[in-house]
Amino acid sequence: MKINNKQISVNHPPFIIAEISANHNNSLKRTLKLVKEAKKAGADAIKLQTYTAESLTLDTNKSQFIINDKKSLWYKKSLFDLYSKGALPKGFYKEIFKEAQKNEIICFSSPFDEDSVDYLMKFKVPAFKIASFENSHFPLIKKVISKKKPLIISLGATTYNEISYLYKFLKNRKFNNFAFLQCTSSYPASIEESNVKTIIELRKKFKIEIGLSDHTPGIGAAISAISCGASIIEKHFTLDKSAGGLDDKFSMEPDEFNLLVKECKNAWLSLGRVYFGLTK
Repeated sequence: MKINNKQISVNHPPFIIAEISANHNNSLKRTLKLVKEAKKAGADAIKLQTYTAESLTLDTNKSQFIINDKKSLWYKKSLFDLYSKGALPKGFYKEIFKEAQKNEIICFSSPFDEDSVDYLMKFKVPAFKIASFENSHFPLIKKVISKKKPLIISLGATTYNEISYLYKFLKNRKFNNFAFLQCTSSYPASIEESNVKTIIELRKKFKIEIGLSDHTPGIGAAISAISCGASIIEKHFTLDKSAGGLDDKFSMEPDEFNLLVKECKNAWLSLGRVYFGLTK
């Protein structure tokens, strides 16, 4: 797989994505700083999420639309309010893509509906991402692959049969330019639930690039994923965890992200080759 000039494979250093998600805090100034800081921290790409609250849920306080998990970061919040706060304002996109180009960092997004796909194409987006909860949204996937751009798909909360169906769906349409990401859809996710060994099995079964979308604290899961054959690492990125961003609690600040980048590349270098005997 290749996005712009970046080759993505186990024979190249891992492709590291800084997920901005809802950490823009509805501030263009902050979002542009996130782009600059992601580049400084060593990320290969920044990723956005493209949706509106109206396209994802209903404006209602009925119990089915309120988060009732006491362990959730968003306990008692309504889905509509959360998505309203988390949606990246449409007026920001032009400036974000311009800033990314200026800083020589790849910028792409996860669309959550078909209209968002067309909107992103206005900015010559070089790739698309499908989020875990959209990976069975086949009208959306069909729309995305019609644009003939590289595609990364997260597999959180997806069964093996569902993954196989998705793989065949893409292959039957002669679309081959895609990768899967192992993912645990908890926010934050516990390190024990990362199951990065799944990456080995996914590589064996599907013969495509496999990575990790990581919501755990720290860098342990990402390093482990590299040793299992991950060629892509995606991690949420913020400027300051105390700034009140919706996803701050499971995001990395610039210094942490820089450590992630360095150690993922070191983990990849350390794999080397099968070798016996004395080194030079």
